[in-house]
Amino acid sequence: MKNNNINSLVRENILKLQPYISFRDHNEFNEPVFLDANESPFGEFNRYPDSTQKKLKNKLADLKNVSPSQIAIGNGSDELIDLIIKVFCEPKKDAILMMNPSFAMYAFYATINENKVLKLDLDENFDIVKDDFLNIIQQPLKVFFLCSPNNPTGNSTDDIEFYLQNFNGIVVVDEAYIEFSGKKSSLELLDQYPNLIVLQTFSKAWGVAGARVGIAYASEEIISLINTVKAPYNVNSLSQELILNTIEEENRLTNNVENILTERAWLEEQFENIGCISKVFPTDANFFLIKMEQVERVYEKMLKEEILTSRRDPAIPGCIRINIGNRQENEKLINLLKTT
Repeated sequence: MKNNNINSLVRENILKLQPYISFRDHNEFNEPVFLDANESPFGEFNRYPDSTQKKLKNKLADLKNVSPSQIAIGNGSDELIDLIIKVFCEPKKDAILMMNPSFAMYAFYATINENKVLKLDLDENFDIVKDDFLNIIQQPLKVFFLCSPNNPTGNSTDDIEFYLQNFNGIVVVDEAYIEFSGKKSSLELLDQYPNLIVLQTFSKAWGVAGARVGIAYASEEIISLINTVKAPYNVNSLSQELILNTIEEENRLTNNVENILTERAWLEEQFENIGCISKVFPTDANFFLIKMEQVERVYEKMLKEEILTSRRDPAIPGCIRINIGNRQENEKLINLLKTT
């Protein structure tokens, strides 16, 4: 990024916006009597959650070797994507850039915010062509969403620093599937690049999708801006407590990832002997993008047997995205495909 002044990228009204601050969450008390927030004095969950998520941020700071002030926590990564767009993109004026194909919610929230969406078409292996990237960024752009490993293709993007150095705006590296990839996280680049935001989640490798907790890591300046526009109590008490307990579970993450990788390798071997499959794309994630012969017939047969998959055809011709289940689920999938 040629311009290190982040404020020059922020919407003017956001720079002037005063964040909602919960008085009780920004002060310490010994035996408080809570008569300030119009809550009920009765009930197990009668109090609002900590709006600053202090305990969880401190735990994540230790886990990821960053400062708590470099962390924003959202009600899923979706909320954080929405907030990032709201901070940096002026409605009806600014544009975002995303890979094509990639996670549809980048375009969804940009469209809600009335921002133009430019799509950087990937090559036949679903990699970014750097010359195409350099050409498209000649247009005025505010935010580049770079999903690695990419959803729905499964492959990782190499040389993240190239995009951070050349994109004159905010680069959001979405690492929802990073734990399955064996690649280094872009968290290591935070101190070098003030325009970097890294998104991670507890929905995939940690196995806590129901809690709806996503994390943004960035400079203190960017995190302050995200916290300015977020809802006051955006992550509920139950989710915060569940995630704290999940992090404390010894070997929870390691075991989950090892099991998924074992099943991924088993499935990949099984796919080699299935006639309706014409190509299995390489994956660094917990899913496969698979090109099928007679994709509609295969998809409908799986659906009839209540095996739910994600049909990507016609956007990605002939393809279905299938995520990795447990052995029983995977065997049911393979047995059906062998007879298709």
